[in-house]
Amino acid sequence: MKLQYASFLIPLHSDSTEQEDLNRFLRGRRIIQTRKELVSTDSASHWAILVEYLDNPDKNTSGQHSKSKVDYKEILNAEDFSLFTKLREARKKLAEENGLPVYAVCTNEQLAEIAKRKPKNLTEFKQIDGIGQGKTEKYFPAFLECLTVKSNEDPSALF
Repeated sequence: MKLQYASFLIPLHSDSTEQEDLNRFLRGRRIIQTRKELVSTDSASHWAILVEYLDNPDKNTSGQHSKSKVDYKEILNAEDFSLFTKLREARKKLAEENGLPVYAVCTNEQLAEIAKRKPKNLTEFKQIDGIGQGKTEKYFPAFLECLTVKSNEDPSALF
């Protein structure tokens, strides 16, 4: 997969086709990060939006994924699947709080790895494919809470 960038300029006070174009673009890509800045000129104000995304070669021409959908309930044991479900709930909350699609926080595949490996510290968390320093700093505390609730460990002692 190849890292790509796209930029959008959205008028501040309108329901524009630019907004529709941006939303369509975001739904059709694997978004890594977005940045938004207010840009003002003499005549108008706009949102300048930079989107960092992965070019996904796994899509066929119809836009549907060529991979079959993974059933994590079949892949994970009962305990890991229960944790996977809690991690998905935490991911959804994080995505809503940050205004991101859920897969920009972590993919289902990454959540399944977290459920299987049960990382206990930042170093172990960063060893999961696709999770770097940025995601670790932003999201590890919330995921650690899911990992430690069952064992009643003190999450702050693991940092």
